[in-house]
Amino acid sequence: MNRDDIPTIFNPRSSSRNRTPSVLVTEEGVANGKNGPSFTHSDSVGSQQDSVEPLSPATPQRTSNCTGNATIQSTGIAGKLKSCSASICSKSARKIYFGIWVTVCVTASWVGATHSIKYLYLRRSKDEDYDDPILVPHDTTDLNMTVLQTKYAVSFEAPFFTTWFVTNWTMLFFPLYFVSRLSTKRCESMSDILTESIRDFRDKGFTAVRFMTRCSLFCLLWVGTNYMYILSLNILLATDVMALFATNVSIVYLLSWVILHEQFVGIRIMAVIICDTGVALLAYMDGITGSPTLAGVVLATSAAAGSAVYKVLFKKVIGDATYGQVALFFSLIGMLNAALLWPVSLGLFLTGLETLHWDRLPWPALLSASCLSLVANLLGNFSVALTYDLFITLGLITAVPVSAALDVVLYGAQFEGMKLAGMILIAVGFFLVMFPDNWPDYITRLLRNIIMLTHSARWSRRNRHGSQGMQRRDIIDYRTGYIRSHLRSPSGRVR
Repeated sequence: MNRDDIPTIFNPRSSSRNRTPSVLVTEEGVANGKNGPSFTHSDSVGSQQDSVEPLSPATPQRTSNCTGNATIQSTGIAGKLKSCSASICSKSARKIYFGIWVTVCVTASWVGATHSIKYLYLRRSKDEDYDDPILVPHDTTDLNMTVLQTKYAVSFEAPFFTTWFVTNWTMLFFPLYFVSRLSTKRCESMSDILTESIRDFRDKGFTAVRFMTRCSLFCLLWVGTNYMYILSLNILLATDVMALFATNVSIVYLLSWVILHEQFVGIRIMAVIICDTGVALLAYMDGITGSPTLAGVVLATSAAAGSAVYKVLFKKVIGDATYGQVALFFSLIGMLNAALLWPVSLGLFLTGLETLHWDRLPWPALLSASCLSLVANLLGNFSVALTYDLFITLGLITAVPVSAALDVVLYGAQFEGMKLAGMILIAVGFFLVMFPDNWPDYITRLLRNIIMLTHSARWSRRNRHGSQGMQRRDIIDYRTGYIRSHLRSPSGRVR
């Protein structure tokens, strides 16, 4: 089964269907590499229409008596119930039900992974008997930092180690796919499944050396993207980072237009401008001088750009990929990350550039971030088999308000002024990029249907009034004729 999109997490649009890849955020992305499965708009909710089951040919015909009329009325109700039942249980309806569930799961996993990583940066008390983590605000002008640093210390500040640790969990992609394939198709052997995944790459002309070289480059891009995302969480709130990362939808469109020669859509260029305006507002929401906010915004936006580059290059280099290929590719990225990048993490620790206290390492938060990131990646890449890509993409934007609620409750964050305006603009740009290529046709069709419904309503109202008028005239004519017939004499003269 070939996939039309860029197989990275949360990437909405399929080029083969003449659609622009619209973004994806990977929970892996969240915690590790914002890359995700694609969502193609041609696969949107309304793209597939299931035909309504026709009424039974044994439907009773109209009769002239009252019983016959009652039969017709009951048949009409039964037909409507049958049609309603068919639409509720249709294939498209089931995909929508699964889509809602996937959206909720993607939102929960992405928000959970991001906030788990944010929790790693909290300062903790040096007193072992009094361990109450606190979050140092970005603006520390009103804080006594000397007292704060005396009582509290950062026991974990290792963004690269976090990136390396979370990325290692992508090695589970192919084993999980392997187990699920064996459980659903019992007639296949283990060697058949592995051979099929490898053969697909061989058929595309990849040699072993060339394929491993490509995997290494994508591994570095994946780790670099996730590193910038995780590092930005040390400066900004989780909601700010997720909102900025959502701008990768517009970057994906621009790169797809230039590199993959996707169709030019004017409204998406407008969406790019709106997203850039939102980023600018967030960059200067805390002022210009003496604030680290600008650096955090640059890091988060760079992570969004890195995710877009990853998705477009995957489409350009690998092309359409099956589920087995995607699972194998992700697992290889995890293995290369574990084998090649551990010396970098060790070197940063030994040189003191990253802070790690192994006896006080926040394992619950670190493991939670890794598991939730893996879940988001799995949903983003494989849930397209159950639902429309649109619902996977929605998990990216719906996570922003959910995260904002958590920031307000946990950290007392305030979303107002330039920050709120920037997030709203990014959300508007996000939805504009998701518009289908032929969106004017949808608008024209909608307006045409509204006009037709209006005319049909007027016509039915006019016919109803006309029939009532005819009935009144018939009654009057009947009564007039009856009276005249009784007023006439037997000779024909009026009495």
